[in-house]
Amino acid sequence: MIIYVGMFVVFVWLGILTRLVLKTKAHYNNLISRTKKHNIDEILDELLVIDKKTKEELDVVKKELLREIKISTLHIQKVGLIRFSPFEKTGGDKSFVVTFLNNENSGIVINFIHTHDGLRVYSKKVVRGKGEEFELSEEEKKAIVNSH
Repeated sequence: MIIYVGMFVVFVWLGILTRLVLKTKAHYNNLISRTKKHNIDEILDELLVIDKKTKEELDVVKKELLREIKISTLHIQKVGLIRFSPFEKTGGDKSFVVTFLNNENSGIVINFIHTHDGLRVYSKKVVRGKGEEFELSEEEKKAIVNSH
């Protein structure tokens, strides 16, 4: 009786193993038929080549992105506007300062001063938030601070 039970267990075990092998073989054949390759080694080699090409393309894209980011810091990114009254006796804030700055607070400040005689316009070059050739007025400094 023990022999029969033992043989039954062996046959069940062989059936399970056979089913697993056939399922694995069917999956393998399915992979091979989809890729039109002759064996799994060719598929893996092709995947490695594709992976290498993808990494190379990604490196090119990263370099280009870093270059674009570096260049974009030079573009105007912040604009500020402050209205003020340059003279105590004149009414209203008819004068104003406009700033056009890049990411490093470098660019230009344009000061429009309204007087009884007309409008006067002055410009100053700004490097890292400070006047390059001329000292900045308080209004110009405020416009730089308020630039967004």
